[in-house]
Amino acid sequence: MSDVYAEPATAGDPTDPATLARYTTLRLGGPAGRLEIAGNAAQIVLKVQEAEAREQAVLVLAGGSNVVIGDQGFPGTVVLVRSRGFQVVAEDGDTVTVRVEAGEPWDDLVAATVERGWSGLECLSGIPGSAGATPIQNVGAYGQEVAETIVAVEAYDRTRREVVRIAAADCGFVYRGSIFKYSDRWVVLTVDFRLTRSQLSGPVRYAELARALGVEVGDRVPLADARATVRKLRAGKGMVLDAADPDTWSVGSFFTNPVLPGEVFEQVRERAADLGQPPHWPGADGTVKVSAAWLIDKAGFGKGYAGPEGVAISSKHTLALTNRSGTASTAALVALAREIRDGVQSRFGVTLHPEPVLINCTI
Repeated sequence: MSDVYAEPATAGDPTDPATLARYTTLRLGGPAGRLEIAGNAAQIVLKVQEAEAREQAVLVLAGGSNVVIGDQGFPGTVVLVRSRGFQVVAEDGDTVTVRVEAGEPWDDLVAATVERGWSGLECLSGIPGSAGATPIQNVGAYGQEVAETIVAVEAYDRTRREVVRIAAADCGFVYRGSIFKYSDRWVVLTVDFRLTRSQLSGPVRYAELARALGVEVGDRVPLADARATVRKLRAGKGMVLDAADPDTWSVGSFFTNPVLPGEVFEQVRERAADLGQPPHWPGADGTVKVSAAWLIDKAGFGKGYAGPEGVAISSKHTLALTNRSGTASTAALVALAREIRDGVQSRFGVTLHPEPVLINCTI
């Protein structure tokens, strides 16, 4: 198998194979063997099939907001998803189902649903990336996650070599994961969301958001208020992309909140007895979700903690690892992530797991 490299392109040309850093919010990533741009679902399928015919590995990349690519890059074909738009495919008096192209910028979609009085995505405002990435990670924030509104995902099945429709019940949604995250078998093409016709949000579930809105948990608020407040909260944590703010040059939360068996959580509480009560959320099955940000901070890695080459924990949020210098290597970021993971393990006996997809790198 041989790699196919395009000739060097002019500056600013999106097909320039020099580096994948320009396509990730971390501004990290080495060269691609070949870059292909797909403007619609049919082109996505075609580009993947052509790469497979060349016996090349394939990486499908859209917003690049939840991926960490190694310094060696990706030697196969990178398909840049640039499909856009959404359409109503079903509706009744109470709900509307929208089919969204995989490359549609996520926050643009959320803004459009809020403007139209469609409730269900408002608390996911300000999240970078594309709509097609949301089922992969089961994206969630401030008490909402996409598994609650996704009806189905249309994907290209690389094993069967055909486009399939996967019902939400078959997507294997779990906390920050799905069947799409743990296998490269499927390439997401479109996502169907069923939203509620309402000018009010769903019940506010997240205490921090309720406080910011000046309401009680369980109350409903105007959609526009929910969206504006979520964006303000996220911006205050460096979680809304800003080209002028190095704190946003990240993948958002780098580690997931660990979900622990009850007895393990009690051990963590004992080890943290001198630090106060760790923020936690009991689950119906006896497990307990614990704040990764708290564990990281109490293990000695506070906001602004610096690693090599200008990588650092965000000065606004402990969960975000940033390429503050804009010139760091992926190896440097991975070294910082590994230091944090090992420090938390040593202090609390809990192993943190990365939330983004790691390509040709590992912690």
